Amino acid sequence: MYWILFIGIAILSFIVQQSLQSKFKKYSQVPMTNGMTGKEVAEKMLRDHGITNVKVVSTSGMLTDHYNPTNQTVNLSEGVYSSNSVAAAAVAAHECGHAVQHAYSYSWLKMRSALVPVVSFASNYVQWVILLGIILIETTPILLEVGVGLFALTTLFSFITLPVEINASTRAVQWLTGTGLVQGEKRTMAVDALKSAAYTYVVAALSSLATLIYYIFILTGRRD
Repeated sequence: MYWILFIGIAILSFIVQQSLQSKFKKYSQVPMTNGMTGKEVAEKMLRDHGITNVKVVSTSGMLTDHYNPTNQTVNLSEGVYSSNSVAAAAVAAHECGHAVQHAYSYSWLKMRSALVPVVSFASNYVQWVILLGIILIETTPILLEVGVGLFALTTLFSFITLPVEINASTRAVQWLTGTGLVQGEKRTMAVDALKSAAYTYVVAALSSLATLIYYIFILTGRRD
């Protein structure tokens, strides 16, 4: 039963990733009416929200866009930073949505940021602790209990990430629409691109939950 669930989620994850890449490629071919690049869209959104202490920089890779609250930078991938496409505008606005969340102390982002150090530690060691816990389950069951607890933190982090990402996309669409940068069909494209990106976080959260349930099954199965 659990293997069927894992295979199903793996297939779903593959489909979602392929869909995201396909749509990003498609909408990357559609230019913005005003010709603004991702960098320019990001800088305008930050200015419009009164944010002056965040820099927009270019980062290597594809779909590696992110907001870094530590050094307050909006990092746009090469395909977004200098592109004047609808896809680039949507991604740039989304990442700036995180900067707006930070500036306005959005509660879910604060909660997520508070968990980052703990989750970073857990992610580095959880698989080793769980593996050792399964091997020594008959003699040292506490290892598996600790491992499951650490993995539960990473699962919680995945679910807290969902409202953060959805809210950032909502802010992006509202701003893009309000400023008139995207209208009609291009607005639909921007929304579609951001929805596809959001689905990847949903699948990741479900995958983490399924894995957590499996580990709990192993732990509680030993005690039955």
